Amino acid sequence: MPEQIRVMIVDDHEVVREGLRALLNRRPNMCVVAEAHSVESAVAEATRTKPDVIVMDVRLGDGSGVEACREIRADDPDTKVIMLTSYADEEAVIASIIAGASGYLLKQTRGQTLADAISTVASGESLLDPAVTANVMERLRAGSEHRRDELSQLSGQEQRILGLIAEGKTNKEIASEIFLSHKTVKNYVSSILSKLNLRRRSEAAAFVARHSTRYPG
Repeated sequence: MPEQIRVMIVDDHEVVREGLRALLNRRPNMCVVAEAHSVESAVAEATRTKPDVIVMDVRLGDGSGVEACREIRADDPDTKVIMLTSYADEEAVIASIIAGASGYLLKQTRGQTLADAISTVASGESLLDPAVTANVMERLRAGSEHRRDELSQLSGQEQRILGLIAEGKTNKEIASEIFLSHKTVKNYVSSILSKLNLRRRSEAAAFVARHSTRYPG
């Protein structure tokens, strides 16, 4: 573990960032080196400052913190990420594990608990209870056959768009890449989520991560 842990805070609420910064900067072994309010700024700041640990809100204004976690860790696997959210969300926990997060905490967590969690992941350990992780992985395995049946409902175009969603592309970017109107892509996305019984784009990304071999490169 580094002598002083370099921490980055990602939350779309300024008051939350200020509170966390004040809390963590009081710790002699921690220093907040960067802050971000969106997926885009989180990825940029992580690349620029190379923090040891990132405290990441699950829900951000321009997307999911899970997407940011996946992109940041793909670029630098040594960066540890703790997902922080207002309430427990099983789907978000699953997506976080797949994205490579080292832990998942509620915002109601006490300051000392958060500080201890940061120290834990900075030392290379995981906050994820082995029993919880095992339960999640069993749930993924049990649901894999059902998910494959659902995937067969999608047309080739829908599978292609689903893959682009998983890459973090916006509807506008997808429309430009496959030469469709923004409205048509939006309709495709709604249809995809409905067919797969998903509610959010982040869940679609998690779906693709579980079945990556089914998608053309």
